[in-house]
Amino acid sequence: MTWIVAAIAVALVFGALDAVWLSWAGPNFYRPKLGDLLADSFRMAPALVFYAAYVAAVVWFAVRPGLANGIASAALNGALLGAICYATYDLTNQATLRSWSTTVTIADIVWGAFATAVAASAATFAADKFG
Repeated sequence: MTWIVAAIAVALVFGALDAVWLSWAGPNFYRPKLGDLLADSFRMAPALVFYAAYVAAVVWFAVRPGLANGIASAALNGALLGAICYATYDLTNQATLRSWSTTVTIADIVWGAFATAVAASAATFAADKFG
């Protein structure tokens, strides 16, 4: 039950944070910076695959150690995981595409670290209390 609670909490918290961020950042930040590189419309299937894999990764790499060592451990591991995952995407794009904004790279890495740390912390709390 602990892992189900953790996964649901990660999905809800990270999903809510990311929905708020992307609702604002899509038209106000990404579109002006990346323009034609962005798809005309959102593609749900790849997003669902990402979110499912990411929830599992956050539970394994951040919540699991958080349950053993405390919420601070979950927050740190979540921040590191988020920064590494988002850096992988953005730095690969910066290395391989003709035009990729350094501002987007920095913002995404910070966002990934923050949102993942918050989700991992909340999920650790929820799993500890309700799992």
